[in-house]
Amino acid sequence: MRLGITRSGSLQVPPNGFPAGWFTGAPTPGETGPAVIAGHVRWAGRPGVFARLASLKPGDKIMVARQDHSTATFRVSRVKEYPKASFPSAAIYGDIDHAGLRLITCGGLDAVSEKYEANLVVFADLID
Repeated sequence: MRLGITRSGSLQVPPNGFPAGWFTGAPTPGETGPAVIAGHVRWAGRPGVFARLASLKPGDKIMVARQDHSTATFRVSRVKEYPKASFPSAAIYGDIDHAGLRLITCGGLDAVSEKYEANLVVFADLID
């Protein structure tokens, strides 16, 4: 699904736990630049599309089905959690000289408030 920007200037999120969504203000996966895909880790008390995102490690592969029925394959370079108050927009959305991928979901679940205090971001680079 396609995602844009909300009135407050933040990235829209998918309306349900599935599917993940591609940010239309970024390149499509496989084009030069950082493609951005966002999805939920949990939704309505159940695992969401990115429920296992935190288990990815550098070197893991991610395959993205493209609208033209081709597949873009990426290799994870790093997985990092950022507090929502200091989200590094430039590192996520800023220009890069190759085809990259950023997968974003919630992280840092506070056990008391049951709110997510951070965002988990997976960084990956196109390999095929």
